[in-house]
Amino acid sequence: MAKHRIYTMTVSSVWPHYIAKVEKKGRTQAELEQVTLWLTGYTSQQLQALLQDGTDFETFFAQAPELNPRRALIKGVICGVRIEEIEDPLMREIRYLDKLVDELAKGRTLEKILR
Repeated sequence: MAKHRIYTMTVSSVWPHYIAKVEKKGRTQAELEQVTLWLTGYTSQQLQALLQDGTDFETFFAQAPELNPRRALIKGVICGVRIEEIEDPLMREIRYLDKLVDELAKGRTLEKILR
């Protein structure tokens, strides 16, 4: 079975869209970075290096220093699918990140987003 297209996309190709989405709603790039670091365990320097290196989503999550165990508390619908029903582990991780970006853009407080 072929890999889903998102797995081979670079994080840096999607990152500007995440930034635009949150900034359009009055949030900051620093807040976007904060929720991403919370999810993955990367440091800010590591994240910047991965963005510059053109790391794909599959590698981004496979090499994450420490995926936050509380990420399982992220619930809801993203792209018409309930996150908690996604069976593919990598797709679930990508959708967790998407959901955090959505919550940030919708104005949720960081305290609630970071569960």
